[in-house]
Amino acid sequence: MRYPPHILEEIRARLPASAVVGRRVQLKKAGREWRGLSPFNAEKTPSFYVNDQKQFYHCFSSGKHGDVFTFLMETEGLSFPEAVERLAGEAGVILPAPTAESRETEKKRATAIDVMEMAAAWFEERLRSSKGAEARAYLDRRGLGDDVRRRFRLGYAPNERYALRDHLAEKGIERDTMVELGLIAGGEDIAVPYDYFRDRVMFPITDLRGRVVAFGGRALSKDVRAKYLNSPETPLFSKGRMLYNLHNARKAAHERSSVVAVEGYVDVIAMTLAGHAETVAPLGTALTEDQLALLWRHADEPILCFDGDGAGLRAAHRALDVALPLLEPGKSLRIALLPGGQDPDDLLRSGGPAAIDRVLESAIPLSELLWRRAVESGPVDTPERRAGLARALRTLIATIRDETVKRYYRDDIEDRLRGLSPQPVRNAPSGRARAGKWQAEPASPRMTAAPSASMTSSAGFSGAAPVREAVIAGTFLVHPELVSTFGDELAELDFTDSDCRAVVSALLACAGEHLMPDATLLQERLTRSGLIDAAERVLGVARSRERAQLDPQADPAQRADALRQAMILHRQAGALHSELHEARQAFEADPTDAGWTWVCDVKERLATVLSAESEADLPKTDA
Repeated sequence: MRYPPHILEEIRARLPASAVVGRRVQLKKAGREWRGLSPFNAEKTPSFYVNDQKQFYHCFSSGKHGDVFTFLMETEGLSFPEAVERLAGEAGVILPAPTAESRETEKKRATAIDVMEMAAAWFEERLRSSKGAEARAYLDRRGLGDDVRRRFRLGYAPNERYALRDHLAEKGIERDTMVELGLIAGGEDIAVPYDYFRDRVMFPITDLRGRVVAFGGRALSKDVRAKYLNSPETPLFSKGRMLYNLHNARKAAHERSSVVAVEGYVDVIAMTLAGHAETVAPLGTALTEDQLALLWRHADEPILCFDGDGAGLRAAHRALDVALPLLEPGKSLRIALLPGGQDPDDLLRSGGPAAIDRVLESAIPLSELLWRRAVESGPVDTPERRAGLARALRTLIATIRDETVKRYYRDDIEDRLRGLSPQPVRNAPSGRARAGKWQAEPASPRMTAAPSASMTSSAGFSGAAPVREAVIAGTFLVHPELVSTFGDELAELDFTDSDCRAVVSALLACAGEHLMPDATLLQERLTRSGLIDAAERVLGVARSRERAQLDPQADPAQRADALRQAMILHRQAGALHSELHEARQAFEADPTDAGWTWVCDVKERLATVLSAESEADLPKTDA
């Protein structure tokens, strides 16, 4: 087989059928499908349908039926290899060379699927055995009985170092295969490979075809550092590009034109038991662009459901920042926040399915979350503060790539800004706007003397910018291949540090000469430009504390996500620094209470951005 099935599936996943067919056929939304006139027969009444969830088209007038590859073959006369190569180029999927080696790789992949199935069956059997008593007791306490265990194929990894390894070895599975699939831990620094999962309740993770490709494990011991642990990246598994339970959720998502994303495995099961079989979850990472694309394939407005605590709200804000540039007409998100301190499992047990339904029904649009985050970050009781709020919101809206969506977001925000009309207040301005409504707060004491201009110098947080810039530039130095994905965004960033500017310029120049620059090409470019020392200084600053994305062996999904977050924060911080400079100049020219309030307000908003940056630097654990 020239093109392995997983390659074809990846192309389909990245290119919705309606997007490919829509270039030739004018389609209109018809319920959960798209409808248009047949491209194969002349007709006046549309009989041609496209379904993105099922990845196919069907023409009732001609009886023709197929996927995106078939459509190009039927309408443009392309051969199958030609259709695959064209769509792979559009999807950004690199095709393997048709060699004996690639055929051997596909055969090896099929074997790997068999091995993962063996492991899943063994974990299930261990859960039923005497050694799984504690795991069964834990599941019973969570209300996950035998039916649920069978439905989701839950299992147990015994607290033994070599149990799974020895079991698979008896089946003739080679140790290197087990290591490659993340079933046992091995490497040059591990003399005796041992089981990767131990004393954990096991949750199989499947691909879109329902085949087990990875596992998530929940520790039973409270002393374990990582409460949840996912399989490492393997030839079968990339956690930033998959969603837990998507295979099972697809049918319900299609029937309801809805999909719900929650935060964890047990949350998915609880939502399913509450009647929402269309529920999925990211795999221990913040929502990525690839995962968002998967959600949009199954619903125009997926609901992201987060725990109702500070961490849940921050996760919602991160999802907002990822989604905002990608919005398209008809494609958005809704956000549902659970009652404080509860997750779906807690809520289901305390309030039943009706409580879950109420949370989902109260989900707010993404535009509302954008507004609430902005107005709840600080008071907006003066013209200067409202001007700062307007600037911050306009900066974020400018990141939306689709011009139509951007225009409507701009109109919506401008309407909301005009609705901010505080009541007159005495003494110092006070109050806070929430969701577009003014709520008065107790007045704060009026300043008896304006602070000196020198006091405002501490408000810039200038020490954070060089480190942030070094982390971004350093990530590209360690992983230059990322420029193929993030090159346009990198070119738009402003760098104040001269070393970072020089290194980034060299990197972009190298990228301009090569489709995907590697470390050797970049090293040659830096050497020719006399920038080796500058690059070392950048990496020295970036590594002033441990950051996973600067590790050459970093998880590809995690390093891309960390880089994306750093670039978003850098843009936001840059806009706030510019506003802070403007506020500082205004205060120094006219040292009034209002001027100082403006400086403090920008400082607070900048502190919020830097707080998010600090949180992003914390070591991540799988959840």
